[in-house]
Amino acid sequence: MRACDVGSDSCWSQRTANPGRSGQADAQFVRARTGFVIGGVPPVGHAEALTTLIDADLLAFDEIWAAAGTPNAVFRLLPAELVAITGGLVADVRREE
Repeated sequence: MRACDVGSDSCWSQRTANPGRSGQADAQFVRARTGFVIGGVPPVGHAEALTTLIDADLLAFDEIWAAAGTPNAVFRLLPAELVAITGGLVADVRREE
């Protein structure tokens, strides 16, 4: 299983840019910043401008699926499209569990 490594250098730089925040965001924080509930947060269209970190491992896939605004909706896209539409930073942000 893979999970986000909140101690990684990539995540550390984001915590430095956002003091007072570390670890996993709770439901209230996610809803306030994105306008969406956990499980349905799409990569774009957030309530606030956010920095997007994209797991570098996603680039190995031919296609990926992203949440589309609700926990029951997804859409297909190419990894390069995800990078382009979000302006995201590709980084090694995972750890093995």
